[in-house]
Amino acid sequence: MTSGQLTALLPIIVLGAVPVVLILAIALHRGERVTLWLTLIGLALALAALVPAHAAAPTDVTLLLRIDGVALAFTALAVLAGAATVLLARAGSPPGGEPPEELYVLVSLAVLGASVLAASRHLASLFIGLELISVSLFPMIAYARARPEALEAGIKYLVLSSVTTGMLLFGMALLYAGIGSLALPAIGRALTQHAGADVWVLGGIALVLTGLGMKLSLVPLHWWTPDVYEGAPAAVTGFLASVAKAAVIVVLLRLMAASNVQDQAAVLLVLGALAVLSMLVGNLLALRQRRVVRILAYSSIAHMGYLLVAVLAALFGALSGSLPGHLAEGAPAAHIGVGALGVEAVAFYLAAYVVTTQGAFGALGLTGAGELSDLNGLSRRRPWLAAAFTLMLLSLAGIPLTAGFIGKVYLFTAGVDGALWVPVGVLVVASVIGLFYYLRVVFAMYTAPADEAAPAAVPPATHAGGTALAALTLVLIWLGVWPEPLIALIRSTVGGAL
Repeated sequence: MTSGQLTALLPIIVLGAVPVVLILAIALHRGERVTLWLTLIGLALALAALVPAHAAAPTDVTLLLRIDGVALAFTALAVLAGAATVLLARAGSPPGGEPPEELYVLVSLAVLGASVLAASRHLASLFIGLELISVSLFPMIAYARARPEALEAGIKYLVLSSVTTGMLLFGMALLYAGIGSLALPAIGRALTQHAGADVWVLGGIALVLTGLGMKLSLVPLHWWTPDVYEGAPAAVTGFLASVAKAAVIVVLLRLMAASNVQDQAAVLLVLGALAVLSMLVGNLLALRQRRVVRILAYSSIAHMGYLLVAVLAALFGALSGSLPGHLAEGAPAAHIGVGALGVEAVAFYLAAYVVTTQGAFGALGLTGAGELSDLNGLSRRRPWLAAAFTLMLLSLAGIPLTAGFIGKVYLFTAGVDGALWVPVGVLVVASVIGLFYYLRVVFAMYTAPADEAAPAAVPPATHAGGTALAALTLVLIWLGVWPEPLIALIRSTVGGAL
């Protein structure tokens, strides 16, 4: 391995060292504050390592990883989200409850898995990244073991992930049987030469897409989502709903760009149907919910449908004459590529979605609310918390002057550019439906409680949780009011990387 490859790999190396240091520190001396600071320092060092890595990128590190603008940009997003998660987890740790030291180790492992997943150019590294995230999430979800619903959610996610792993491995085996390689560029070349000719290859793609669809909780593979989200701690739920799913979106886009699905009408039809069903079913089921966390859970299903529209726009944009992306290694220009506008839409919406989702679940965890009625009077008792939660919900709804609005505009523009008329139409209708249940939550916070003498108690936010939520709120407003710096950064780092 050359010095340039080691430099490009430096952020992943630092992220790999963080959990090792934390485990040693916990073994020598248990101290939640010390472990928290070590975690934040390690994540800060990983963030700093992105600077020399960017200078050495793009480069291939063995057959497994490609360190480019997409991988580095998502690594930065995952690291920042990981820091927000540990701060919110500290705020949500009840007095006398489980000490969160080991939770910090698990979060750092999950961030490592997300960065590996984003840099994958081989199905083996894709599997390693997915399993790093999944194995970390099992105990994270069930971490509050004193709560039966947390243990139930952890077991449900364990069973789901086991089924998903089996599907992915079987799909990879079929792809290897039909192609003779697990490298994404090789898969792309083989499909370019023999598009749709091999039933083993099509079966492998179907199983891999099914496994990834379960990770993304796309309809009809979404039934686990509300139960797992409700049982997990709020900070963990925010990480699961944002970073874990965003990493799968990145690898899905890489897989689609390298695998020549533009010539596979059946695959594109299935992806389009999944996007439409997820947008409609997610929003319609959210209308029926009374528990806030389940409203946000079904909302996350709809947002995965929105993101899938952007992924399709990236693929169709390449066919319709949009700005060309960087082509997969060794693939003919006529067959493989992605539209730059679609890639920009995916990148910006991922950033906005991660910030907004982590902020929404973080704010919900600080309120301690279960039912909608538990939020009554929050604006009087905790006006700043109510204001931050309101902004997060308005961003999820796509209201102007929030990051979510700019993201929705990007999705709509990319969809029109790719001539995705049906998904774009459904996106507009679904967004209108979503506005109703988001406003229900907002109205609940600004409604006086039925019993004025005994308002629902709101747990006090720790300094760490308040700091994390304030930072997420400021970023949300900044991206909605002045998105140009992030757009320029996306174009300079992500544009043309796929």
